[in-house]
Amino acid sequence: MFNSHKPWAAGLLTLAAFWGLQAAAWSQTTTLSAQDRYPGAGRDATPREVAAWDIDVRPDFKGLPPGKGSVAQGQEVWEAKCAHCHGIFGESNEVFSPLIGGTTAEDVKTGRVANLSRTDYPGRTTLMKVATVSTLWDYIRRAMPWNNPKSLSVDEVYAVTAFMLNLGNVVPDDFTLTERNIAEVQQRMPNRNGMTLQHALWPGKTWTGAAQPDVRNTPCMTDCRTEPRVASLLPDFARNAHGNLREQNRIVGPQRGADTSLPEGRSSQAVATAGSAAGGPAGAAASASASAVSAKPAPESAAGKAALGLAQKYQCTACHAADKKLVGPSFADIARRHAGKLDYLTGKIRAGGSSVWGPIPMPPQTLPDADLRQIAAWLSAGANK
Repeated sequence: MFNSHKPWAAGLLTLAAFWGLQAAAWSQTTTLSAQDRYPGAGRDATPREVAAWDIDVRPDFKGLPPGKGSVAQGQEVWEAKCAHCHGIFGESNEVFSPLIGGTTAEDVKTGRVANLSRTDYPGRTTLMKVATVSTLWDYIRRAMPWNNPKSLSVDEVYAVTAFMLNLGNVVPDDFTLTERNIAEVQQRMPNRNGMTLQHALWPGKTWTGAAQPDVRNTPCMTDCRTEPRVASLLPDFARNAHGNLREQNRIVGPQRGADTSLPEGRSSQAVATAGSAAGGPAGAAASASASAVSAKPAPESAAGKAALGLAQKYQCTACHAADKKLVGPSFADIARRHAGKLDYLTGKIRAGGSSVWGPIPMPPQTLPDADLRQIAAWLSAGANK
């Protein structure tokens, strides 16, 4: 027991009282809600809302939900929802980079992809580069399919991952991937030993010694070079080679893409304004040209407007534009080739397929019969052309 008559005891009591007050103040501060600290700036997320976003899967598989999917099931999902962008065998097409290829049985044994060290190898596939199977699983779950991310079930993600690994000869044909055996699969990833932490970019034991992160460099303060501006650029001959890139970006996310139907640095509004300012027939022609390039053809009837709305609702516009080729043919081209073929178009949209317009397959569509027939009728009637 402290003796309050001793000076040192009184000092200890005073110090204890001070820290007790500080702890109480700290506790009160940390329990303040977002509304208390930032009035009018929204509300605290509910546990259910946090759980909906907290879906990441770490390399140690923390966060991986239970489930299972076989290679055979993955092939069915792949051909229905993935092959139209990534090819039947993961070879992809002219729009997307290949996912599978470049790995060997020896790579599965060593954990290092030999072709990554070859300067003459034509390309780098996803399976050549990715070091952890959790990265593959997590990305498929949160970002795929391209036009409808997060729409795959957990079992479908397991199945698609198993199918991709089977294409790369990592797992056998009769394999079923689950949360219980995924760690064993990690030990067969072709580039599992290809990732290194010895790059002095992250703190910790990985860069002790002579190596230091480059962010510790002393900034230049005299005779400095002009800071470069990094930007992407398409050469003139490549602009619009595959249609207007702005129209091809999915509706999720902030990146809208460049309008490649116009010259570099020009917008449809600027072209139209310049044409109007010029006046006369030339100005009118420039304005009309800009409008023709930038404006999408408006439906000419209530039925056409409704059909186009359904095409947007069911993500048809992710691959098809009104009058330009994207991943697939334009609505106008389909209408010209198959005018009056209502039953054919209805069956083709429902079944999907390839080889009619090129090698990129269209997956089977599952929209309601009434909506499907309405879209087919719109196309067979000329798509309002």
